[in-house]
Amino acid sequence: MSDVLKTERDGDVVTLTITRDHRMNALTSTLVVELREAMVAAVQQGARAIVLTGEGRAFSSGADLQGDGKDALSPDLSEEIEKSYNPLARAIADLPVPFVVAVNGPAVGAGMGFALSGDIVIAERSAYFLLAFANIGLVPDAGATWMVARSVGRARALELALLGEKIPAEDAKAIGLIARVVDDGTSLAEAQALAKRLAAGPSKALGMIRKQVAHAMDHQFTETLAEEARNQREAGFSDDFAEAVTAFREKRKPAFKGR
Repeated sequence: MSDVLKTERDGDVVTLTITRDHRMNALTSTLVVELREAMVAAVQQGARAIVLTGEGRAFSSGADLQGDGKDALSPDLSEEIEKSYNPLARAIADLPVPFVVAVNGPAVGAGMGFALSGDIVIAERSAYFLLAFANIGLVPDAGATWMVARSVGRARALELALLGEKIPAEDAKAIGLIARVVDDGTSLAEAQALAKRLAAGPSKALGMIRKQVAHAMDHQFTETLAEEARNQREAGFSDDFAEAVTAFREKRKPAFKGR
């Protein structure tokens, strides 16, 4: 039983909750590694959607600058990034199922980077986002540079990163950083309901869609057309597509299995 991460399963949905409320869910090497391992295990055990949230007051306040023992930060911060942060970022990008994030409070620094990695990000009204790196003499990590720049463009990304100012949830939605804003105390329930909906859908195709969108953000139009064709070929041979066609002919709702 982990003392930094709680894993719960409800049907085909796995919810991962960071449980370091006493430190505003600050990220340690142990936590980040366990988070990656839990995601991999969830997929291996058949989860068709994953939800990530934080316990208590915050989603995550970013890297724990006061960690000790095995979680003490190395003087060479690139070691921490290569050992734990980047493997988690890559694992999230490689997920074959939808990934929903419930931002229940502040998402700061690397916590913001990982929050924005959700396919659909739901934040509570009192939550905020903060690229705090410049405020302590560092640069964005945990994929935050890519996430923010791709979401809001160069000018706004530089403003957010250089000034290190809070972005209220409503403003984050308005500029395209996140998808939805909900009342305080409801983000997890909203995220889980959405994840259940996604898990009941053609989750194989949905997993391909999340990667196809990421591919499109890094490639030209003609390359994207080729990627669409490759993915459509695979989707076209899936059991879910066959079921959808049969259900259409039989005038009933399809029962997708994620295969």
